[in-house]
Amino acid sequence: MQRPALGSILLGLIPFVATCFSVSLWDRIHPLILGIPFNFFWSIVWMVLTPLCLWGAYRIETQRELAAKRQQARQGGAD
Repeated sequence: MQRPALGSILLGLIPFVATCFSVSLWDRIHPLILGIPFNFFWSIVWMVLTPLCLWGAYRIETQRELAAKRQQARQGGAD
């Protein structure tokens, strides 16, 4: 089993950092965006962006796995 790629780790960490460690930046009610308080808007945005980030991480890992299988097939066929 391979270690995850750095890109997939970073894509997985982005939503975590954005929702957990940025509270001091967005912990306010005003301004209102689309009629909802900013902190609620921030949470909703990251509920949408988190699956996109994790999909990107998944794509990176599946591409790496596919490339590893191709490389292994080439090496096995050359022997």
